[in-house]
Amino acid sequence: MSNKLLKVDIQKELKEFDLKVDFELKEGCLGIIGPSGCGKSMTLKSVAGIVDPDEGIVSLNTGDETVYFDSNKKINLKPQDRNVGYLFQNYALFPNMTVEENVAIGLPKDYDKNILSDMINRFQLGGLEKRYPRQLSGGQQQRVALARILAYGPDVILFDEPFSAMDTFLKEQLRIELVKLLKNFDGLSIMVTHDRDEAFQFCDKLIVLDEGKIIAKGDTYDIFENPKKVQVARLLGCKNISEVEIIDDYHIKSVEWGITFEVPEKISSNITHMGIRAHDFSAAEKEDINAFDTKNATLLEMPFEWEITLANGLWWKYDKHIDDHEFKVPEYIKVDPKDILLLEG
Repeated sequence: MSNKLLKVDIQKELKEFDLKVDFELKEGCLGIIGPSGCGKSMTLKSVAGIVDPDEGIVSLNTGDETVYFDSNKKINLKPQDRNVGYLFQNYALFPNMTVEENVAIGLPKDYDKNILSDMINRFQLGGLEKRYPRQLSGGQQQRVALARILAYGPDVILFDEPFSAMDTFLKEQLRIELVKLLKNFDGLSIMVTHDRDEAFQFCDKLIVLDEGKIIAKGDTYDIFENPKKVQVARLLGCKNISEVEIIDDYHIKSVEWGITFEVPEKISSNITHMGIRAHDFSAAEKEDINAFDTKNATLLEMPFEWEITLANGLWWKYDKHIDDHEFKVPEYIKVDPKDILLLEG
């Protein structure tokens, strides 16, 4: 377990909005998720020292505290004086340097050659040492970039949309490699992404950003299970969201779908919407709790699921085997009360 503590509490005025983020990271990987242009990459660059916040503090405690930035004390360490590795979207390899020269670039002049050979082996770059970046695949370039970062033993690694420019097959391979890498990494890491699957797969903790403000913060599993706010639920992939009328303590009516639902907990007065994930419906009998009919449903076959769109606009995804081409939409479907998300607008 890491004994490090990264503190970030910064503000920066941007063209569209003011960025204001405040978090601490003690171990593992923190995910920052949000729509494009919400301030995710700007947060990373502020930690790395690539851009300067207008005010605030960035510090890392590894037994002794190192202040990277403090607007009050006029402290602002250069990027090269912060023990932070930054993996850019395009990897930022030096095009006129070989693989081994790229990996060694951050090491001192009298570096131990064993460190270089260990990184070459660890990232499966053997045989590629004399090649240049243009002679490498996207996956190989990413491995070189990661080897370069880890060679000098950073306390923090920052990942900025690391898989954004890759095809699906390569992305899956590199995700698996990166999961293994982070398990063996004794430092802290932050991953910026707009991909909820990546956030779920890599990140122990999660921050959801929208227009420069943190709208959710906590354990990744907890936020996915109970997003609490409409914007968070949408960002995390909830397909069915509707405004509601509160009928009584345990019943709400969907304005959009015209259906009244029972919920498992007392509804607070600040609930304005509800959400149902597309996989959370199941076949039902008419008299079941939260059952409703599926008249005039539209059925679309995908390789591994059926997509059913109901006349009222609800969207249901039903898993299938690739060779199973027969499916009859049941007359009634239902949602378990515990699977209904109660959301604030």
